[in-house]
Amino acid sequence: MLKYIRRHQREREKLQRAYSKAQRGRRLGLYLHIPFCRSKCAYCDFYSLAGREGEMDRYLRALTRHLGEMAPRAEGYRVDTVYLGGGTPSILGAKRLTRLLREVRRRYRLERGCEVTVEANPDSVDLPLLRALRRAGANRLSLGVQSANDGELRAIGRPHTFSNAVRAVELARRAGFDNLSCDLIYGLPDQDMASWQASVEALIALAPEHLSCYGLQLEEGTPLYERRSELTLADDDEQADMYLWMVDRLARAGYRQYEISNFAKPGRESRHNLRYWRLEEYAGFGPGAHSDFGGRRYSYVRDLGAYLEGIEQGKPIVDEDREIPNDERGSEYLMLGLRTAEGIDGDWYGRRYHRNFRPLEDLLRGYEARGLARQEGGRWRLTPEGFLLSNPLILELLEAQEHHTVESLLAMGREE
Repeated sequence: MLKYIRRHQREREKLQRAYSKAQRGRRLGLYLHIPFCRSKCAYCDFYSLAGREGEMDRYLRALTRHLGEMAPRAEGYRVDTVYLGGGTPSILGAKRLTRLLREVRRRYRLERGCEVTVEANPDSVDLPLLRALRRAGANRLSLGVQSANDGELRAIGRPHTFSNAVRAVELARRAGFDNLSCDLIYGLPDQDMASWQASVEALIALAPEHLSCYGLQLEEGTPLYERRSELTLADDDEQADMYLWMVDRLARAGYRQYEISNFAKPGRESRHNLRYWRLEEYAGFGPGAHSDFGGRRYSYVRDLGAYLEGIEQGKPIVDEDREIPNDERGSEYLMLGLRTAEGIDGDWYGRRYHRNFRPLEDLLRGYEARGLARQEGGRWRLTPEGFLLSNPLILELLEAQEHHTVESLLAMGREE
């Protein structure tokens, strides 16, 4: 009997160790939305507010409380990325940001080497702020440069000049940031190829480790959209030429394209953004923030007042919450995976989502013949030319998968 008890105890301890190891292996990203801005840019559709600085302290208290309330749900996780986005997080100032990052470290188990990113506008940083961020554990800075042309910056309502951006990069280096990202936009009002090329060259000269380069999108409800008839904008073909030139130029400068709009020096990819495209778990905080956590996708009200009142008074702040079925996850794997240089693995897709990859592979081979896709190491990925057409190509793939699923179900019904 004693031998049996000891053996049972050893087995139980073995299972407990295995469970603990599995728990330790679970990783989570945190996104903290800071909705305050000095001014609202003419193209911006993100949830951000100008002229509300008086509510920053109240917001910080609510955000801190929210982090504490959610922490028990993340007990079995190790946090490997933290991202402060906005809005303009740097507008909070050194003391508030330090308190916020300290609270994150106190409430959550951050992995050694955790990537901690803070977004900033070039006009909203100085050396004391940047040094305070480094001391608080921030190790990646994302600067919204957008253009090296001051006229283009004024046209889209940016509150800074390119000389501000150059200075911000210099200060970031002096403060000890060795992982710096800069944003650029192509297709801006009155921008031509020569102006775009000059902006790219100016950013390459600043030598950031990462670049995010987006085509201008006119979003309904923004000032730029309302003035669209007055603007001189690049057409689709001109934007495509800008994009393809940029991809080639950045590759020659040592930046690897790892997603449609993102380029990095080796090992400097944004680990936080990669988790979105890889369908990894993340928890968002703040008004308008989204989460994919615990098998559910949910978001919070896109309203600062409602968010504050909800946290302070225990009222509901979730505006959407649902479980994502396996079929939908499979579609997301295709959509998001084909945005990246990693692409998709047909064998894994079939095993994980219980779907036949053959109809998709037939289409992908057709794309390959047109120079829009290629297969490497058993994975399919889009080429830069394919990235330009990613929306219609992915839609065609999803329709083919849906059609095959329906046909399979009908066939099963006939057999019965």
